[in-house]
Amino acid sequence: MSLFGLGSRNQKTFRPKKSAPSGSKGAQLQKHIDATLGSGNLREAVRLPPGEDPNEWLAVNTVDFFNQVNILFGTLTEFCTASTCPTMSAGPKYEYRWADGVTIKKPIEVSAPKYVEYLMDWIESQLDDESIFPQKLGAPFPNNFQDVVKTIFKRLFRVYAHIYHSHFQKIVSLKEEAHLNTCFKHFVLFTWEFRLIDKGELAPLYDLIESILQL
Repeated sequence: MSLFGLGSRNQKTFRPKKSAPSGSKGAQLQKHIDATLGSGNLREAVRLPPGEDPNEWLAVNTVDFFNQVNILFGTLTEFCTASTCPTMSAGPKYEYRWADGVTIKKPIEVSAPKYVEYLMDWIESQLDDESIFPQKLGAPFPNNFQDVVKTIFKRLFRVYAHIYHSHFQKIVSLKEEAHLNTCFKHFVLFTWEFRLIDKGELAPLYDLIESILQL
């Protein structure tokens, strides 16, 4: 049983899990991810498989990491509230404001759960936009595809940073820290492999990241 099969207390907060379309290259790559993750070697699991399109690999992994963060945060929704977390922060030095450049152009201060809600809605809209994440085999990726992916990963990192700084003790009490740490290690190794997040953005968790990367 999954660590996150914790009964019905959070089910209404979970979003439907995104998946690669069946029969597509994405579905094949998803099988590769599942197989290599099953080996337990995360460094091997993040590498681009020989002969594969880097954008296809980025796309299917973006969906995967979106699902992981979505489920992780879903276990905390009753503890991460507008009253417990009135700002989206990662310790006293780092606070994140929300803007998507379309409906909210000027960054606004919102609670942590509202930030994550805005973020997941925004990522989902990117994943569902076939001009950004093409569903058909062989359809071209846009010129700005890697920029979009970098923005998604930068913002997903902020959710991890908030969880570690504000909710790690709760994660420990739920006996979920091993799962959280494995998910974050996978995330860090992938973002490092493809240089998806600027070093300055990683500052709130840099000590942990250094220990993962063994720099």
